[in-house]
Amino acid sequence: MLLIKNGRVLTMSGPTYEKGCVLIADGKIKAVEENIVETEDMEIIDADGTWVMPGIIEAHCHIGIEEADKGTEGNDTNEATEPITPQLRAIDAINPMDTAFNDAVEAGVTSVMTGPGSANVVGGQFVFMKTKGKSMDDMIVKAPAAMKIAFGENPKRVYNSKGKMPSTRMATAALLREALTKAVQYKEKKEKALAKGENFEADFKQEAWLPVLNKEIPLKAHAHRSDDILTAIRIGKEFDLHMTLDHCSEGHFIPEYVATSSYPAIIGPTLTHRSKIEVQNKTFKTPGVLHNAGTLVAITTDHPVVPVQYLSKCAGFAAKEGLGIEEGLKAITINAAKICGVDDRVGSLEVGKDADIVIFTGNPMDIFTDTLYTIIDGKIVYKNLAKIDRYH
Repeated sequence: MLLIKNGRVLTMSGPTYEKGCVLIADGKIKAVEENIVETEDMEIIDADGTWVMPGIIEAHCHIGIEEADKGTEGNDTNEATEPITPQLRAIDAINPMDTAFNDAVEAGVTSVMTGPGSANVVGGQFVFMKTKGKSMDDMIVKAPAAMKIAFGENPKRVYNSKGKMPSTRMATAALLREALTKAVQYKEKKEKALAKGENFEADFKQEAWLPVLNKEIPLKAHAHRSDDILTAIRIGKEFDLHMTLDHCSEGHFIPEYVATSSYPAIIGPTLTHRSKIEVQNKTFKTPGVLHNAGTLVAITTDHPVVPVQYLSKCAGFAAKEGLGIEEGLKAITINAAKICGVDDRVGSLEVGKDADIVIFTGNPMDIFTDTLYTIIDGKIVYKNLAKIDRYH
């Protein structure tokens, strides 16, 4: 067992203990209390003067599938050969040896939602995974975790250059509706055949849509511009599907529509220059505006657009620009977990949840804060020895 004691324990779902304890056993959180009696079989971390928090969560990125230091050989983000590819699975392209995972761990990022890019109207299945391990099979928390779809500039640019649909926003929406209509028909046909005990020949491409249609996972909608956000919402409601609004760069222009949709927003990457037309209005004010309107908000780096280790700093800028400190921290912990559909496992310090815990010298949104320990599934996977010695 591992006991963390005397730290400022931010549970992110309940009380904050100014001096509290967290007990870990068998990879899970066993207790979170003001005082826990030490026993001889416990390994002890004295966290006096530190912040003890749930591991930070990146709700949208491409870590492992667009590898650092590898160039084209390490980039498996976009299968830009046909616009509708729901059958693609991120788990088959992510390299756990991507050096960016080490950067994530050192920054206290313990889990990520990662997967295909936005070249295609339908890009394929995302996975939610831990950031430490040798095999994807051991790192997966949820797979599939979402189905990537994309609106706006990217599909237009990619397929216009090939002389194929879509070259307009109309075609992007039409192709998505067509794909979803075929998926609904496939689902109905399969259900009827199985109910009658008839033989049914499965279609691998259509099978990928079933978790979406059954509302087990959301559509993960890449949409920056306000009109693209509204198109995503329109289609999601037409087919009665769960959806997350990813990037949502102009969400501050239409906060009432985003809030009314009840779809959560994963906002960013904002710590970059305005590289294309659809992000010309991006601002760190967007998360605060949407939160104040009633939308559940998370922050993204869209790694590698912004390196994943700066996620907490991006949340800090959003906090400064109106989101506030408490919601800034929630946006990279419990809110991110809820949006990704994994809050039963991660995102807060609660009994029974995975023991993904980070010990910081202070507020992780502060540029001067250091990570002292990163713990994933109850194991210390990073220890900042130089800082720990100096800190104590």
